[in-house]
Amino acid sequence: MDHFQLVQEIKQKGVLRIKEGNGKTLTLMKPEHWQPEFGNNWIYLLFDLFQIRSICGQFSEVSLDVVEFASKPTIYHSPASNLISSGPMEDGVLKFSLIREPNWNKFLFQINSLVLVNMESQEDPTHTTDLLFPLYSPGTKEIYLGPEGDIKILKG
Repeated sequence: MDHFQLVQEIKQKGVLRIKEGNGKTLTLMKPEHWQPEFGNNWIYLLFDLFQIRSICGQFSEVSLDVVEFASKPTIYHSPASNLISSGPMEDGVLKFSLIREPNWNKFLFQINSLVLVNMESQEDPTHTTDLLFPLYSPGTKEIYLGPEGDIKILKG
């Protein structure tokens, strides 16, 4: 994956459509470009554990440990921070994932800002990569992490 070209495009245009190794198209977008008409089926992609504090409200140490020590790709649902006044969320709850796969993590790190992904994109891709996007893995889990440390497995 040519990180430089893709990073430049998302920084300039704010959106990027990539056909990944499974043949599925995903749309990556900077949060400031998201509009309510795009729907709520978006996930914040994080490259570092500390980014959680910028998108989630109160976040317990137990929840932080769950994210830090997760061994499989996981989509987390958690109450949004008060700093996020608008964005893809339902009833104040947003979705995020810490991307650990080295190539995708490096790509997100190079963008150096929050990125949203829509994994059900119907748009034509502008780029193609052989790299598999980790959240398409059949072992991907979904977990709700509450502000007081409550945890609920939504999809195991």
